[in-house]
Amino acid sequence: MNTAASYLSAVSYADARARAYGKTPGSTPVLSSSSSMTSASEDTVLHENEDNEDGLSYANGYAPLNSDFDSFYTRRFKLRIDDCFSHPVTGVPGRTIVLLDRYSPDHNNTMISTGTRTRALNVSSYNYLGFAQGKGACAEAVVESVERYGLSACGTRLEGGTLDLHVQAESIVSRFLGMEATLVSSMGFATNSTIIPALVGKGCLVISDELNHASIRVGIRLSGANVRTFKHNNMKSLASLLREVISQGQPKSHRAWKKILVIVEGLYSMEGTLVNLPAIIELKKKYKFYLFVDEAHSVGALGPHGRGVTDYYGVNPRSVDILMGTFTKSFGAAGGYVSGNKSLIDRLRISGHSGTYTEAMAPPVLTQVIASMASIMGITLPQKHSPSSRSSLHNSENAALGVEYESYPGRVPAAALPSWMTLTPSMCDGSDSRMRLRRLAFNTRYLNRALRKLGFITYGHDDSPVVPLLLFHLGKMATFSRLMRTRATPIIVVVVSYPATPLVTSRVRFCMSASHTKEDVDTVLKACDEIGELLDLKQAEGERWPLQEIMDRAVELVNMDEVL
Repeated sequence: MNTAASYLSAVSYADARARAYGKTPGSTPVLSSSSSMTSASEDTVLHENEDNEDGLSYANGYAPLNSDFDSFYTRRFKLRIDDCFSHPVTGVPGRTIVLLDRYSPDHNNTMISTGTRTRALNVSSYNYLGFAQGKGACAEAVVESVERYGLSACGTRLEGGTLDLHVQAESIVSRFLGMEATLVSSMGFATNSTIIPALVGKGCLVISDELNHASIRVGIRLSGANVRTFKHNNMKSLASLLREVISQGQPKSHRAWKKILVIVEGLYSMEGTLVNLPAIIELKKKYKFYLFVDEAHSVGALGPHGRGVTDYYGVNPRSVDILMGTFTKSFGAAGGYVSGNKSLIDRLRISGHSGTYTEAMAPPVLTQVIASMASIMGITLPQKHSPSSRSSLHNSENAALGVEYESYPGRVPAAALPSWMTLTPSMCDGSDSRMRLRRLAFNTRYLNRALRKLGFITYGHDDSPVVPLLLFHLGKMATFSRLMRTRATPIIVVVVSYPATPLVTSRVRFCMSASHTKEDVDTVLKACDEIGELLDLKQAEGERWPLQEIMDRAVELVNMDEVL
């Protein structure tokens, strides 16, 4: 078929399809006699079996599934950098991690394993306190729990799935946070998405930070409550919005809201920013709203005792109505929790879908939570009691079960732990975890400040264990990831772009861990320094230090009151 016939055939076919859908056929464009139109234009002919391949065209009366932009982004860009995402790994995600090497013969349409492995420095995993370990007291306790309980509770919490480990874990989490009661869930995302609908509904208002996590947004949508957003971490925006919604009331009727719930995160993982909790609590006292704080990334990683943003700011945790968090990041486990007063938690056990419909947390996971959290708190070892002191012993047992609570923060009594669990002396006295907290704090502040001294643009707070470095350009994002992975000491990083962030603020996120050494952080800084020069990423203003000076003056840099 010649060029003109091929082109006319395509146009005629398109016109016929337009008539079939009741549309007016478009006019036939003028044919070009340009030499650039060759017989290769056969590819422009539309064939029936090509309908809706990209999900954008109507096919057999069905509307397209994909949006125009999502399809364009997936086909024209993401496919070309898919080697930077979902890289298969094996082993424990600790200080280092083992990559399963792969390659693509067809521009990332398919990935083929080479059968080889590469060990890389891991700054991509949420292993803040380094509890993701295959050996040690926590791992040994987990193995023991498998032998005693098996791998699953085989039921929901309300239908035979509540083990003594669940009761013990909830008691320890409550004591750790300084709250009255806790409900644990087998999935962190589901904790938000199923608990929020149990807290608010029609006639209620949720005020949400504009950068809150997707799980919070899903929970709000499922609740049926009205929602308003305020500018990220902007207290003036929040105060102005509170005055507006309280004075105006519900839409149309202008009746008072049944309740107002403000939801924020303790640490925003994409931005590295910390919530301004003291300011929000002052607004709470003034405007009488309920406060929900998502501590998925902050609990365990912030504060002198590792107990999250309330510990970091020295705020009474019970000034927050609902504390939510996950066990994935700092405790080397899985699942999440929600803590509050006892009457609220008792109601959520019935009305929250995470308790009534989802599988209960698995025994090995609960054991990891108990062991890691108890080691952070420290353990009060049992003492010998005379017969006359039975009443005091009874009181301590009640405290272990959550009937009474020590002043926050307190150690966990040995009676609150499984009797078969054995931890090392350094974990019992808390010295092991204190060392982990200090190492994490040093690594976090060192990397944050060193990157800025090198001239990079970073987001967030100095004490955030998630350090976002701005790359901006989509092409640089892929190049940065590949160059880090192919160095003499390979480094595995997380690069982030649309839809998690806006297209123009693509970034790489470094996740610090207590398992990292100063030499590991120096290795990351050397790589960033070289790649940053190559990709022209050093665009920040302010004083710059040479790399060697940064490494030599690391302690001084970390202890500075502020970075100029």
